[in-house]
Amino acid sequence: MLYLFSIIFFAGFSSYGQEEKKIRYESERTLKDEENYPGAFILSKVNEQVHFIHQGIEVWCDQAIHYAEENFFKAYGNVRMEQGDTITMTSQYAEYNGDTQFAFASGNVFMRNPQTSLQTDTLFFDRTKQQAYYRSGGIIRDTASVLKSQIGRYYLKDEKYTFASEVVITNPDYVLKSTQLDFYSDNGHAYMYGPSTITSDESTIYCERGFYDTRGDTGYFVKNSRIDYENRILEGDSLYFNRNTNFASATNNIKVTDTINESVIRGHYAEVFREKDSVFITKRAVAVSVQEQDSIYIHADTLMVTGKPEDRIIRGFYGVRLFKSNMSGKSDSIHVRERTGLTQMLGRPVMWSENNQLTGDTIHLLNNVETEELDSLKVYDNAFMIQRDSIGGFNQLKGLQMYGKFEDNSLQQVDLVKNTETLYYMRNDDGELIGINKTLSSSISVFFENEEISMVDYLNNVDGILYPESELPEEERTLKGFNWRGDERLYSVEDLFIDDPDYEPVSIEGIPTPEEEENFFNNETRDGPLLNEKSRLQEKDLQERPVDTVPNASRAAQPDPLLRQEELDSLPAVDSIQPAPGRQPRQAQQQDSISPAAAIQIKRD
Repeated sequence: MLYLFSIIFFAGFSSYGQEEKKIRYESERTLKDEENYPGAFILSKVNEQVHFIHQGIEVWCDQAIHYAEENFFKAYGNVRMEQGDTITMTSQYAEYNGDTQFAFASGNVFMRNPQTSLQTDTLFFDRTKQQAYYRSGGIIRDTASVLKSQIGRYYLKDEKYTFASEVVITNPDYVLKSTQLDFYSDNGHAYMYGPSTITSDESTIYCERGFYDTRGDTGYFVKNSRIDYENRILEGDSLYFNRNTNFASATNNIKVTDTINESVIRGHYAEVFREKDSVFITKRAVAVSVQEQDSIYIHADTLMVTGKPEDRIIRGFYGVRLFKSNMSGKSDSIHVRERTGLTQMLGRPVMWSENNQLTGDTIHLLNNVETEELDSLKVYDNAFMIQRDSIGGFNQLKGLQMYGKFEDNSLQQVDLVKNTETLYYMRNDDGELIGINKTLSSSISVFFENEEISMVDYLNNVDGILYPESELPEEERTLKGFNWRGDERLYSVEDLFIDDPDYEPVSIEGIPTPEEEENFFNNETRDGPLLNEKSRLQEKDLQERPVDTVPNASRAAQPDPLLRQEELDSLPAVDSIQPAPGRQPRQAQQQDSISPAAAIQIKRD
């Protein structure tokens, strides 16, 4: 049976003092229904909403059921909850246990802090821990991005969201997906702890541990990290990325793959400038280009790769070394243009091809860009060719310039022009030494067979002497400018680094794994149960559900079963509630009531 509970309208709140731990309230209409709601007050809005306050939290709503003795209330209709000036939450329904400071909200829940907002279907709020939790799908809006996940946890003190299942961050410039992520709402920093991708029109970043500033658009990635560009892949132990400048750098065990030209650069520090389509790499840097399944390796202190894919240019500086299965070389610097197939070796260059050593002021190698085989070579100024003879001497050819021709990557012919000289150990068909030939001429053509000199043609102004071996002293057996560098020759890929000091990898500051968190509903530190017995929730509702562990944020958020339409019954129609004795009716009486159709419905407790 319904009866009016007469009170004088609160000009202020109920006495404080002993009520400090009790929930205080203000209501324009108050009803008691002992038959259906024993021990409870039914509170209703007339002009001003029902207002609750408890230890720094305030709640407004259109209607409420307040169990004063149990320090618990349920709020219905246009619910608004505020904690200081940091948290505001609105919903269709909310309940609050003053003894445990545990709140639950459902129905179009919207929570806002100074930097972000959260929209979800149901939300749990533990004021003791200062944590909020949702598991029915949530959307978080930041100043720069939108985050979506099935499950999320918010730490008010740290202003941090934690997502233990897949989360998707959508920004106008990229989409970030991660299986585990922490997001700080005060600065927009995101920490990724599982397989994660950041995808944009220009690049795709993958890592299994990393950091990204969603507002500053910079990132740092430290586990199984890579950045895929349109025509390059950058990998390394540590990657830095700046979307604003289209810049990336990498440290330790770096690999830069050119996916179009099938080449790879390795080293221990690299910088990539996407807009300039360039790469800078150092610290045991080596470029590897596959040609007819025979890789060419170029090592230098510093390597730079520039240009569009159809016109790549490789530059190497300081201590350049080149290696191929049948050829190797050294120089101070190198310039390779892939479109023309031209390789320029500059600064004390030396090249070994089969048994031949070639030196000069500059050496040019030309590849056939279609077959990717060596086509020809040119040696400019002070060209010198040396081939060790079987008895220990050296066959020598020199001139101002040298031109060579390759077939099947093997040197077949060499032409020397201008002021040429030769010193050649001549043998008969049985390989017996006939003598040592020293000749001057205007030009020379040398032919090779089975990697040995098979014939020498002297052209124009020939002046030569064949000396018996015994008649030519040792000191006369080298031409002016002779410089045998055979001890520098490279015989394997490992020899590229033979003179380099051991490299000590840079110490990388990692991103520590997050601490294992206790269950949000853990109640071991409290004396009593988390929930009031009048709560819409039951203890089983607080247990982890199978859906909570499914990392699938891409699906549409499903309504939480705790928002039960079938449980709704009606409160007493508030337009039947009269003002308390001693109060004068308002002139706009039609505004003093809420129609039964608009009354918030609940299930009888």
